[in-house]
Amino acid sequence: MLQETPDSLIRLTTLAHGGGCGCKIAPGVLQAIMAQVPQGVLPPQLLVGTESSDDAAVYQINATQALVATTDFFTPIVDDAHDFGRIAATNALSDVYAMGAQPLLALAVVGMPLDKLPQTQIARILQGGASVCAEAGIPLAGGHSIDVAEPIYGLVAVGLVDPHQLKKNSSAQAGDVLVLGKPLGVGVLSAALKKGVLSQAGYAEMLRATTTLNRAGTALAQLPGVHAMTDVTGFGLAGHLLEMCRGSQLAAHVEFGRLPLLAEAVQHVQAGIATGASTRNWASYGREVQLPTDMPEWQQKLLTDPQTSGGLLVACAADAVPQVLDAFRQHGCAQAAVIGEMREGDVKLHVAA
Repeated sequence: MLQETPDSLIRLTTLAHGGGCGCKIAPGVLQAIMAQVPQGVLPPQLLVGTESSDDAAVYQINATQALVATTDFFTPIVDDAHDFGRIAATNALSDVYAMGAQPLLALAVVGMPLDKLPQTQIARILQGGASVCAEAGIPLAGGHSIDVAEPIYGLVAVGLVDPHQLKKNSSAQAGDVLVLGKPLGVGVLSAALKKGVLSQAGYAEMLRATTTLNRAGTALAQLPGVHAMTDVTGFGLAGHLLEMCRGSQLAAHVEFGRLPLLAEAVQHVQAGIATGASTRNWASYGREVQLPTDMPEWQQKLLTDPQTSGGLLVACAADAVPQVLDAFRQHGCAQAAVIGEMREGDVKLHVAA
């Protein structure tokens, strides 16, 4: 039997090869894999499936209700067990909010190396996830657990949305303004944590961003001027914005100087700290991104930086921007900002300084 070890002596991040949404399969690799998988049954009630790389599946029940279902799980992005559980649960529920839905319930997805982690620490991970479900006002109604080589935790999340208020990532319109709900840089901060150079203030900044529920999505869905929505996670801002471009058959124009950024992340990325996932992301979709010729590499790294429990990305009519920003701020996203717009043109992301 494994001897109980004080939590402080076990760094969760050392038990996994990656962490958070940075351990996602690179978008180019995932696309190649999925191209070999048949779509299968496509009933008319399936409003959203795999066709547009959206955040969750949506199945219509009746004229005013559609079921939203998703799952998200990953390896540790932080060393504290309770914080890991909170971050993973917040991240999973984000996909429900990104569709404009209200979460109903969640199921836990648990994979733990029982020969490496004491039961007390595993329990703290689950307690962290349960605390977020309680904050969201939903039951953690069950789940499934297995014994695996690396710690894995997340949720299956289920919600409800009125089909008329459903927000896809593929319904942006030319002329829409782009608003980002949370600052970028979580991946950089996670890399700094692994290297042992993240300050206490930087950790607090990272934890605040990753454990703020994207519940603004439910309110945003009720605004007629909001046309499309997604959340920014493992593929970085550039990757998830390109998914919106492809689905909507539009070009995106973003001003780097308007992006909200985590302060300490800027310091670390300028010092050369970034994740391997950032490089993999660029290799997957960099040909679809037009950058200024003099853009420094650190700025490119932030565009592709994998976000764990990142912010909602909204495409809305220009006259809806004040309402969108107000909804974000009412739900704890004080750094929400206008970052660009959608335009007619070839599917591409154009970035200005």
